[in-house]
Amino acid sequence: MPETKTILIVGIGAGNPEHMTVQAITALNRADVLFIPDKGAGKADLADLRRDIARRYVTNPQSRMLGYAVPKRDLANPDYSRSVEDWHDALAAQFGELLDAVPDGGAGAFLVWGDPGLYDSTIRIVERLQRSRSIKVEIIPGITSIQALTAAHGIALNRIGEPVHITTGRQLGSVDADTVVMLDGQTAFLDADPDLHIFWGAYLGTPDEIVISGRLGEIRDQIAETRKAARERHGWIMDTYLLRKPE
Repeated sequence: MPETKTILIVGIGAGNPEHMTVQAITALNRADVLFIPDKGAGKADLADLRRDIARRYVTNPQSRMLGYAVPKRDLANPDYSRSVEDWHDALAAQFGELLDAVPDGGAGAFLVWGDPGLYDSTIRIVERLQRSRSIKVEIIPGITSIQALTAAHGIALNRIGEPVHITTGRQLGSVDADTVVMLDGQTAFLDADPDLHIFWGAYLGTPDEIVISGRLGEIRDQIAETRKAARERHGWIMDTYLLRKPE
């Protein structure tokens, strides 16, 4: 009977190779195969960073990297939840094929941007795979873009005794508490209360890092223009921001 294979879901930080924890480095060195996602030429930097991390930290001579093309989500589907479910199903099938490259009793590692438990789908996709295959899963946390954002601005995430809300641009409504917004392709901040203070950052932790802060009504157009120019220059953008009511 074949031995159980292990999937390692490893958080690699927000873009700086030095965000890697000792636990993450140890996990990568346990892996027989490191899975490197390819999201196309426009996002080649994301795959290159993962390869750079492997070259820096992986000393296991038996380890190898295996690239795979990430299927695209159907953006034309008006049912957002259904389109995500279909996309995850396709990825789960692909992950199953990738796992065939791992020897019996061995381990394969997915290098996840930021932290696997915060707005990343790898855990849910692997859960689908567990329904049909006997596999062991280990999750290694990583530094998030939220941590990188507050460090870049030199601020604490929360105010004393106050809550913090974390959401996406798609779900941003009225801001009743300090709110962290991730995955805001819609630039929802443009419609938020102009009296809010915004701490915005893109490419956090990388040499291309950009940070802007101030009263939202005064700088939101500057952020939108900066964001658009950066996306055109790099072909992709990852940005995060904190909205905070005035004291």
